[in-house]
Amino acid sequence: MKNLEKAINVTSEYAPLKQVIVAQSEFIFPQIPSTDGDDFLESDILELYSQNDVDGRNYADVFPMRQKQWEQERENLCNVLEKYGVTVKRPRQLTDTEKSNTTHGVSNFFVRDPFFTVGNHIIEGSMRFQHRKHEILPIRDILIDFSSKNTVSYLSIPCADLSDGIHSTKGPFLEGGDVLVHNKTVFVGESGLASNEGGAQWLKNYLRKDNYEVIHVKLHPHVLHLDCALSIVNDHLIIISEEAFLDGVPAYFDSFDKIIVPLDDVAKLAVNGLPISESVYIMDPEFEYIARQLRDHGITVELIDFKISRSLGGSFRCSTQALERSYD
Repeated sequence: MKNLEKAINVTSEYAPLKQVIVAQSEFIFPQIPSTDGDDFLESDILELYSQNDVDGRNYADVFPMRQKQWEQERENLCNVLEKYGVTVKRPRQLTDTEKSNTTHGVSNFFVRDPFFTVGNHIIEGSMRFQHRKHEILPIRDILIDFSSKNTVSYLSIPCADLSDGIHSTKGPFLEGGDVLVHNKTVFVGESGLASNEGGAQWLKNYLRKDNYEVIHVKLHPHVLHLDCALSIVNDHLIIISEEAFLDGVPAYFDSFDKIIVPLDDVAKLAVNGLPISESVYIMDPEFEYIARQLRDHGITVELIDFKISRSLGGSFRCSTQALERSYD
């Protein structure tokens, strides 16, 4: 039983990654105009969409060459992870029925947000954007199988209150990109685009019995998730855009060395790298100034071109979700 308990024990963002889910590359554009905010996307990508007939269409049909690049990016990521001995699992593809539901769009592209892991807890989140509300479904078989074979709590946050309509902002909303774990401290971001105070409070209430402290962090309104503004590289180093924190950087990180990223690079996903361990970090070669500073701190940097993934609003952390991080 002891080994089973360690199989789901994600105590930090940088403990050696042993098992991970890597996202698929599928997206169906909404058929009707979306009220979801898109200020976190770069202007040239929004212009690309406006210049093409995308409404209700499959990304692969509108942009076939970009689709191939996108899929290759994820394969390149899997190859690097497997080089370090990480077991990679992939969600299933969308079904024909799922792909035909084009009214609000359908996503199967960023596995970080539909669920998250804290300690020995797997928690299904509550997504704000309409096209992402059912993104958990292609992943669920993996979670059911994993939880049936390991000692783990598997649950879901209460569904969002839609009594005022499908675009209600009541929530609770809680997305994995807003949840960062560091030992018994959990940070939950809120920018107004994803997680909200209700989601943070629910997590605080749930984790209280296991002696976790949940810190609610207010973010700049153009920042989609906390992991776009903060990456915990190891127990003494972070990559951070200080401008993204409306109430200042949490005092918790006062003793950490900091690699500073300007707010303009947040939309480019400069901060959204992925630690494989406390000494190995995956990131995009676009941000060599970060890679150089990581190397100065003794970090091995694995560079993967992730341009297409980043254009859709997520990078390496968004494209992965850990099932196991441990030192054994």
